[in-house]
Amino acid sequence: MAHDFPLFGDPSDGSASGGAAELSREAVLTAVEARLLTAFGEPSGRAAVTFLGAERIEVLRFGPDAEGLVRYATLGMAAAPMADPTSMTADPVRGPRVELVLTVRGGRDDVLRTLATFAATPQVEGLVLAPGGSLDLGAPLWEGAPFTSVLAAEPGGLVPDLELAEPAEPVRFLPLLPMTPNEAAHKRVQGAAALEERWLRHGTDLRDPQRRGVPLD
Repeated sequence: MAHDFPLFGDPSDGSASGGAAELSREAVLTAVEARLLTAFGEPSGRAAVTFLGAERIEVLRFGPDAEGLVRYATLGMAAAPMADPTSMTADPVRGPRVELVLTVRGGRDDVLRTLATFAATPQVEGLVLAPGGSLDLGAPLWEGAPFTSVLAAEPGGLVPDLELAEPAEPVRFLPLLPMTPNEAAHKRVQGAAALEERWLRHGTDLRDPQRRGVPLD
């Protein structure tokens, strides 16, 4: 695994087109970046990582905004559709495409490696990530974090879906909700909806980087 994570600096001046008339990697990612900039404004930084056997993944940082929220979004995961690992051949056009968005109050820039790892997982392991699914790092998401995994929430709230030229499916932007180990275990047994209901019932601030786990009794 080869890492390339320069220090955050000024975002590049490259322009992004809002259309996706073609389905090349470059055209799709140009359209994805344009959609992110429309939703969040100009990025305050960006970094990249390349894993052996996988395409380059970038992570863009937006904010902090007036509420102190920092959003991290992957760029590169949607370049190709996710393939069913049980399928004999991967369709290069059809299939779900997603990018990941994590919101953290105050920001935690060392989450970048984690997000790049998650974004590369479909390429490396043949995973198809959908709302209600989870990704487990097996270690803190960032230094000192009480969370080791994330739940993929429903798309469309923060960033609208990005339509691509047919027959490709739209790119969906999945919010990631950090989970403590106990919450992740509860989700595996009871399901994502049960965990989300507990978060809602207890008024859990899922953007708090140091929040305590929700009561599960």
